[in-house]
Amino acid sequence: MNDDTLQHTLFDGASDYIAALDTVCSSAQRTLNIFENDFSDIGFNSEARYNTLRRFLLGSPNNRLQLLAHDPQHLIRYCPRMMMLLREFSHSMAIFQTPPHIRNVTEPFAVADNAHYVRRYHFDDARGLLAKNDPQGALILNARFQEMWLSSHSGATPTRLGL
Repeated sequence: MNDDTLQHTLFDGASDYIAALDTVCSSAQRTLNIFENDFSDIGFNSEARYNTLRRFLLGSPNNRLQLLAHDPQHLIRYCPRMMMLLREFSHSMAIFQTPPHIRNVTEPFAVADNAHYVRRYHFDDARGLLAKNDPQGALILNARFQEMWLSSHSGATPTRLGL
């Protein structure tokens, strides 16, 4: 089978979703856009995910990692590895929070470049689809992501504030 062949794989479970998310993250060559409700319970403080994302960001100063959440507090409070990445790569990484008027969007997804993606049907549903080499589907999700991103605001800063 050719590496450029369109592949759609259905999954049904939290561990399958985490594995699919890992696949998409490790596939990214230039851009990685991830939308989640709050990033809890999906491996964003794991050492493996940290290493994958760090390698991606080190790959080129032009690489971009954009994390979008309805509530970024889990990332800020319970994912020190993600906050280390944000401090180290603030020129290439951002964490944004959606405004109230788009909090009705409930389908999380991640898109690597314009080719690979994973999406779940709802925040509360572990079922979904992993797509490899699907530029048409990736384009639709990237457009949705950019539309939400442009309406959103910074949800985390790379600096630590304290008294």
